[in-house]
Amino acid sequence: MGPWRNQLEPCALVEHFLDAPPVGFRVVKGLSAPAFMASFNLLTTMDDAVKQRLHRLPLFRWWSRLLKVRTLFAGSTVSEYLPLPSVASPAAWLRDVLLLAKQSNCQLAVVKDLPQASPLLLEEDNRYAQWMASESRAQGFILVQGQALAYVPIDFESQDEYLARLSSSRRKDLRRKLRSRSALRVQRLPTGSHFDDPLLVRDYYRLYGEVFDQSDIQFDRLTPQFFQAVLRDERSTGIVFEYRLESDGTLVGWNLCYEQGGRLIDKYIGLSYPLARELNLYFVSWFENLAYALERRLTHYVAGWTDPKVKASLGARFTFTQHAVFVRHPLLRAIARRFSPLFEGDRVWKEGSGMTPPPTDAPPSPSPLVAATCRDRPPPQ
Repeated sequence: MGPWRNQLEPCALVEHFLDAPPVGFRVVKGLSAPAFMASFNLLTTMDDAVKQRLHRLPLFRWWSRLLKVRTLFAGSTVSEYLPLPSVASPAAWLRDVLLLAKQSNCQLAVVKDLPQASPLLLEEDNRYAQWMASESRAQGFILVQGQALAYVPIDFESQDEYLARLSSSRRKDLRRKLRSRSALRVQRLPTGSHFDDPLLVRDYYRLYGEVFDQSDIQFDRLTPQFFQAVLRDERSTGIVFEYRLESDGTLVGWNLCYEQGGRLIDKYIGLSYPLARELNLYFVSWFENLAYALERRLTHYVAGWTDPKVKASLGARFTFTQHAVFVRHPLLRAIARRFSPLFEGDRVWKEGSGMTPPPTDAPPSPSPLVAATCRDRPPPQ
């Protein structure tokens, strides 16, 4: 497989996903793009306020089990955008998706993470994604707003210049948090032979698990086998930022990024709680990544999907995706059309923040800026 349209991360990352899928996922063959099946909880991306009201309804613990639906996903959870086939007709490809869903006895088919006029993609890829969205609507799919992808253009010369763009109170708060950097020993480790030590990989996976377990969205628990393959892959331009206590070498956290196409792409993180919070590691690592991008004269730092409010306060910009969802049962399909806005949590945040949502059929941005990724971080507390 590959290369594909919308490809922002190394091919190897998607290949490792297909070789070692997340817990409970099953890779599906038959499409000219990555695909998998999983039991999907319909509340996963629902707006938090609505979700809380549902939790208070009588017998929620009993009837909520009905909201877990066998689903076919076209795409992957390790790529920021849907890796689309480069030559297939969208209409024919979507028919293949629906046929595969039927053959697999899936009640839902989701074409996930279609770009929406992304400033991080080439114009031709944006146009193709727009064509795919239009064809999906014509075939009965429902378009649902996806998540907010954060990125920072490296158009500044120093940390001080970057901080100067923030409010005075925010600058003061961040300078205070960044003092904890002096208590840490930071190493930059390329993926490859350094991670041949199984005990080190085990410690990294344990800290990844701590982040996953306290995250609000728990969908794709990656496996030890996936991380072992990714960390040992010297071909993939991976760079790990490792954080240990200066005093005794205790592992506090790590952050896996990729230097790809002149950008720094932030992918995965592991944190040891509560020590990571006490040391403000979320903020320290953000500025450590910006410093690396400056040193390497990169064009962008791409900070991922989660926690848009926190990232906005740190000066990030955002671009959004959409998902094309097909509900096979006609009655449920009609209900889904009526209530689909309730499942657009980042759209609610976007409208509340005053950001202008991109129209569904917006012309693509002519700017061929390049990359994006998934920073699966919890909000700092």
